[in-house]
Amino acid sequence: MRKEIKTTEAIFPMPVLMIATYNDDGTVNVMNAAWGTMLERNQVILNLTETHKTVQNIKKRKAFTVSIADSEHVLQADYFGIVSGNNVNDKLANSGLTATKSKLVNAPIINEFPICMECEFLTYQSGEYGCGVIGKVVNVTADEKVFKNDKLDISLVKAIAFDPYTHGYYEVTKRVGEAFRDGLKLKNN
Repeated sequence: MRKEIKTTEAIFPMPVLMIATYNDDGTVNVMNAAWGTMLERNQVILNLTETHKTVQNIKKRKAFTVSIADSEHVLQADYFGIVSGNNVNDKLANSGLTATKSKLVNAPIINEFPICMECEFLTYQSGEYGCGVIGKVVNVTADEKVFKNDKLDISLVKAIAFDPYTHGYYEVTKRVGEAFRDGLKLKNN
């Protein structure tokens, strides 16, 4: 028997993405965004309203980075989600994390997060069914600590996911199957 629950934000897991930009004075702004995903192979889409300082920065600088948050930095990731860049100018300094300027886009890479996508701003969609920021991924980097035998090992990333049901964070690490292969066992039955 199924039971109704009181949420419409029912997709789990939701990624915990760190969106980083530069403020007008050159300080780093970072925000936590759970409503984002890949739009195409080389495009990201972030459901962000124009009231976010991050969106204002993206439109001015025409660039941003998207990092995958990890369990080692859940405190900072949560801080970036509860403190607005409209009220606190240098959230990065308060977090204790560090940044390096991307060589390809006018945006910062947060050094401590394991994976970072460097993005060029393409467009902002608004309106009744608008989605927000769309960007083109021009480069992806990963910290050496998440490699095993010269290959990225996603279990070492220790990515976190947001739980919209209870407002928790969960570490995503265990591999349970082989994509595009396991299902073949049911084919032709």
